[in-house]
Amino acid sequence: MADLMARTISVERKRDGAGRNAPASKADPARARKTAGKPVKKSTKSAAKPAGKSTKGGRSSIRTFRQALEFLNAQVNYERRPPLNRARARGVFTLARAKRLLADLGNPQKSFKSVHIGGTKGKGSTATMLAAMLQNNALKVGLYTSPHILDVRERISIDGDMISENAFAKAIGQIADIVSGYKSDHPSYFEILTAAAFLYFRDKKVDVAVIEVGLGGRFDATNLIRPEVCGITSISMDHMAILGDKIEEIAEEKAGIFKDNVPVVSAPQPREVKQVLRKAAEKTHSPIFFAGNEPGDEIEFSYRFESSRSAGPQARICISTESSHFDHLAVPMVGEHQAINCGVAIGILDQLKNRGFKIDDELAVAGLARVHLPGRMELVCEEPRVLVDAAHNAASIEALMRAIGQNVSSETMVVIFGCCSDKDVVGMLRQLQLGADKVIFTRINSPRSADPVELSARFAEVSGNSRMAQVSGSLEEALEIAQKAITREDLICITGSFYLVSEAKAFFATHPHRVQSTSTGAI
Repeated sequence: MADLMARTISVERKRDGAGRNAPASKADPARARKTAGKPVKKSTKSAAKPAGKSTKGGRSSIRTFRQALEFLNAQVNYERRPPLNRARARGVFTLARAKRLLADLGNPQKSFKSVHIGGTKGKGSTATMLAAMLQNNALKVGLYTSPHILDVRERISIDGDMISENAFAKAIGQIADIVSGYKSDHPSYFEILTAAAFLYFRDKKVDVAVIEVGLGGRFDATNLIRPEVCGITSISMDHMAILGDKIEEIAEEKAGIFKDNVPVVSAPQPREVKQVLRKAAEKTHSPIFFAGNEPGDEIEFSYRFESSRSAGPQARICISTESSHFDHLAVPMVGEHQAINCGVAIGILDQLKNRGFKIDDELAVAGLARVHLPGRMELVCEEPRVLVDAAHNAASIEALMRAIGQNVSSETMVVIFGCCSDKDVVGMLRQLQLGADKVIFTRINSPRSADPVELSARFAEVSGNSRMAQVSGSLEEALEIAQKAITREDLICITGSFYLVSEAKAFFATHPHRVQSTSTGAI
């Protein structure tokens, strides 16, 4: 294990600079910020509080980042709680708490233009690519994503720079000041973070904010914005205990973000999902644009792979929208799923043009080329090669196994796997056994963790005992087991949950002799 610790790849993070959501480097400071065609800003003055709303409970005592974290972590956090059943979830997931809090804060979400991105997988990648293209067009771009990997501030960024500790403490302090006056129905961890993001974007006067849905859509705290465009990434089975155990039910929840007369851009979807989304769009009179190559698809879209000595394997897309055409555009991230996410981002960009945003395609492509998103096909150790990916449902595990097969040369792949118990566990295990030579199951750092012993037993059933499997008590123990099972030509892949990826990145970041990590496909 000492050799493994001594040859790790660093996770470079600015404490007050670019976080994991940094979509691109800053625009050239010599280039004057464009003003023509920018959306007209609404007044940022706080609205009067509606009658009956709670008043401030006194001046907040929050002055530091640590105090802000203590307050935030004391709130109910459904991301980390044991899974709810669907009946219980109906009473818990509601917009009432977030609506009340935002109203008491003066509805900051009404002070900036926004894009809302929902779906099952690829939301964060799509949001990051879109933000990169907008930023490189000299727009001031807010980005709100979830969950984070190492630092909660990763969720909130402007122009690639995550919110500073001081600004974070200020926003949380404002919210704590309001919440202290509530006698009941206190907002949750995610609802408070969402409000903090909206406050920050208002105070910094962003031109547009790209907002990722947290869970579902209809009752997500982010669903109180009035976006310029809605984006829907690939929809598949996930969070069934909350959203439903049929893909049509899940699609209905995702379509809950549609707003009257607001255009929708969707990734290619299964036929039954398309039907649900089109029906939902009809109800809200929302023009909907599906990317794909099937009859009736509004955005002509396809992708292919090529390999070169300089860039290695790379996906390229061809896409034709109402106002743009791209031939063989290089996708900056690895895997065909990222090609699809890129197509959705470009489709959204096209709709923003129709809404008055001045977008130069060449600048957008240049911004796209610099996208880097940690935790997605990211190599965190060179010898042995250790790759982390936050795939956390069956469809994303399938995409990961395919991406590794297409882009990574290895004799043997050992997968270290841990996941939440409320996921489609059997579906994920089926996809794992198609790509892994050996799987080491471990527990993730969450009360929602699946039991690794049970995972191993289910994997034996799914694979027919055709794949080796083992159980470990911790990630570090799993790495020790994996290291003994591989050679220089082999690969260790850590996946199944953001929590496991977070633990892995923290582990490798704390050891010496580190170099730049990569998620560009140079694996």
